[in-house]
Amino acid sequence: MSNKPMILVVEDDAAVRNLMAVTLDTQGYQYHLARNGSEALMEVTTHQPEVMLLDLGLPDMEGVDIIRKVRGWSSMPIIVISARAEDADKVEALDAGADDYLTKPFSVDELLARLRVALRRVHAEQQAAGGETPIYENGGLQIDYAAGCAYMAGSEIHLTPIEYKLLCLLAKNTGKVLTHNYILKEIWGSYTASDVGSLRVFMAMLRKKLQSDGGAQPYIQTHIGIGYRMLRIDRPSEESQ
Repeated sequence: MSNKPMILVVEDDAAVRNLMAVTLDTQGYQYHLARNGSEALMEVTTHQPEVMLLDLGLPDMEGVDIIRKVRGWSSMPIIVISARAEDADKVEALDAGADDYLTKPFSVDELLARLRVALRRVHAEQQAAGGETPIYENGGLQIDYAAGCAYMAGSEIHLTPIEYKLLCLLAKNTGKVLTHNYILKEIWGSYTASDVGSLRVFMAMLRKKLQSDGGAQPYIQTHIGIGYRMLRIDRPSEESQ
């Protein structure tokens, strides 16, 4: 048996489905193919893939409905790949529980990069399940959940309570796009359209404090009109080893 990750491709367009299959095959991934929502749900329950690549416009059901059904029992990363480019479609899919959203036509390299991010999250969650650690590390950033403190390159970052809660929420969902509505509900318990402006101010302050070490690469990526994502930052020393 191969120990390569199992990917489920849910796509009704044969040409796109074949492109994704060839791409995964050349990268050594195992994969299963589904042409509609019914097949997708059957594959999820039968083969328990590590990641789902999901088209929204399927012949028998909406992709968003599949996301909601799968989220009823699984936290498996779901990457939406759709021709729908409107922010409203992206927000709906992400709020339903999707982890990422890629718009067609897509770059194969970008698809593989998003897939690697999702698989790193799966690996991190598996490690955490094996022994819960109170320390989060990402590049020069370190969060000590037990102590309620955050550090950058060994120096404590002085955060307000709201900034710390935002940082922890993003960190625990590293690599995942979190919508404005999701963040507001998680941090403040409710949201209105006017709250998004306040969230942007908090995020700007938090981003500024995370960049206090002069690092060129931002930790928090803004998705205009949608939300924010904590990026995984690799230490240079790790890459050279």
